[in-house]
Amino acid sequence: MIVITLTKVPPSLRGDLTKWYQEVQTGVYVGNVSARIRDLVWERVMKNIGSGEATMVYNAKNELGYQIKTTRKAYEVVDFDGIPLMMRLNHPPAVAKHGFSNAAKYHRAKVMARKNMKKTNVGKSTGTSVAATIVSLDLETTGLDAAKNQIIAIGAVKRQKNGEDVSFHKLIRIDGQVRKKITELTGITSERLSAEGVELVSALQKLEAFVKDAVIVGYNLRFDEAFLSYNIQNNGLPELTNQMIDLMPVVKKANQFLENYRLATVLKDYDIENLTPHHALADAEATLLLAMKLMKNGSFHI
Repeated sequence: MIVITLTKVPPSLRGDLTKWYQEVQTGVYVGNVSARIRDLVWERVMKNIGSGEATMVYNAKNELGYQIKTTRKAYEVVDFDGIPLMMRLNHPPAVAKHGFSNAAKYHRAKVMARKNMKKTNVGKSTGTSVAATIVSLDLETTGLDAAKNQIIAIGAVKRQKNGEDVSFHKLIRIDGQVRKKITELTGITSERLSAEGVELVSALQKLEAFVKDAVIVGYNLRFDEAFLSYNIQNNGLPELTNQMIDLMPVVKKANQFLENYRLATVLKDYDIENLTPHHALADAEATLLLAMKLMKNGSFHI
């Protein structure tokens, strides 16, 4: 068992941690991974923590049965005869003031652009929201790490202001082979990507033209956004500045008693049928229906 607590860290780090741990309370993550994965995740925490703080407690062969790691400035982990203790420092080290990296500045500019775009969707005379175009988005990938794995399919469905839906679906050619496990999950083979796939840059450019200034929704959208953002930046394309809404936290707040919050479980609870799960377009279609139901019952609005 491993427990990590985060305080005042960037939202991107909190979203990243949910790939391996379950957030049981705001800022508190619980999981059970190997020692290697645990250490790699802690390295990511240390790298992306910003000005926040983190503490990790994990199983260890010592007197108490656990070990502690922390970045808290006012405390130091000390070993007292094999027992890990949190010692409060009388004179915590001075905190260095850091500037912002280019990535951080880019992220802040992206956030401000989204806020400005959101303001344009507000009626000037009445102050009420204007009906917006909505695009639901879903990706299929070769793994969970945006920096190491590749996008193999992009699916999106646009609900226009007139109520009509239009769809977007692209298979993506990749370097290497699709692993058997991914093929079993998605139905996508290396042969199919070679025959039907397009280049990633082309697919991303066409996706941008498809979504335009629409509000983008998705389920566990942070995952999809991480892959999109990484690949857009890596290929020198303009970043998407659309307002993005992840429906997972919306569902968690609206329905706190589900057995779990996997998309299949949520769709079943909301009486939405998805005959081909883990198919980018089918998942996007189901996610759009979920968004419509959540808006209808007042769980969220745009």
